Amino acid sequence: MKLWVLLTLALLLMELQNGASRHVKRQKDAPENRQRKRGTIRGKAQTILTQVLNKGRFLRLGDTLTLNPGKTLELRCKGTRIGWAYPSYLDTFNDSRLSIKQHEKFGQLTLTSPSAADTGQYSCWVVLCDGEECESDRISATYIYFTDKDELFVPSAIHFEIVYLRPDKSATVPCRVTTPKATVSLHREVPPEEVFADGSLISYNPTKGFILQKPSPEHAGAFYCKANSTTKTTSQVSTKYQLLYVEVPNGPPFATIEASSNEVSGGDIFNITCTVLGEPELKVSFSWRYPGQDQRPVSIQDSWRLINRGMGHTTRISQSIMTVDDVETIDFGNYICTAKNTHGETSVATLVNSYD
Repeated sequence: MKLWVLLTLALLLMELQNGASRHVKRQKDAPENRQRKRGTIRGKAQTILTQVLNKGRFLRLGDTLTLNPGKTLELRCKGTRIGWAYPSYLDTFNDSRLSIKQHEKFGQLTLTSPSAADTGQYSCWVVLCDGEECESDRISATYIYFTDKDELFVPSAIHFEIVYLRPDKSATVPCRVTTPKATVSLHREVPPEEVFADGSLISYNPTKGFILQKPSPEHAGAFYCKANSTTKTTSQVSTKYQLLYVEVPNGPPFATIEASSNEVSGGDIFNITCTVLGEPELKVSFSWRYPGQDQRPVSIQDSWRLINRGMGHTTRISQSIMTVDDVETIDFGNYICTAKNTHGETSVATLVNSYD
């Protein structure tokens, strides 16, 4: 009997020890679990961009946000020195609806009476400075749609836009929409047809427009976009876009120089033309070195225009024309033209001699 009682007590003691051991193990696991949760929360807090809601509530923003137009937008970013970016036209037109303030612990962007035209990317970042050198840190960005059923496309002040196509880079037809739910298609005017977007060579991004990954001369022409929404039965048409294929690749100017005559006599008039063929939107500047510089008056006239070189190829022709009137002996010699763009510069020369 005593033996049975002793066995029972021994079994009970072992069970109590196992239970205590399991309890200790759970207590050891708990801090590890709590640390993982803190790590998750810390990951969510990486963005510093928030929207101020009613009654002092805040919404931490993600990649996109859809709002109704008309109601004041207030954004905040934590930091003692904050930089901001927003749709560029708000700066272009010096829009008084936009206000940016820096407070002690946060930066504040306020936009009153927002409309469909204010659709775009809004971003902020912490500015870190060491003396005069500054850098950006913790950049946060959100694309905000101001949805308007009467304005499916983001309005543009330009009613006919030019899009340049290059064989070495993608091109974008910028028909952005004010709601991500809109269905958008791309159409050619002549011949009238819809351009199929396969999602690879041609794809649509509501924050950018139609993206052509590998433009070719066949893509040149007049185009427009058409949008449909679930709230309206009629379609809306975008701004028209003229797609021009660029023949000349990126690089320093390709310049040529030509004199109306390379042999002149005293009292004659001659001119020298410096010509550059380049990208349609790439500006070119000219400078000259010539005999009698700073001693003889000359006339210099710069101009540019777009030319169609066939097969849908479009090129910008820039020219600088120097005119020398009433030639004197000092005017004989080398005339040097230097053409410069953002990629570099090129110098060309021609010699003008005496006819006698």
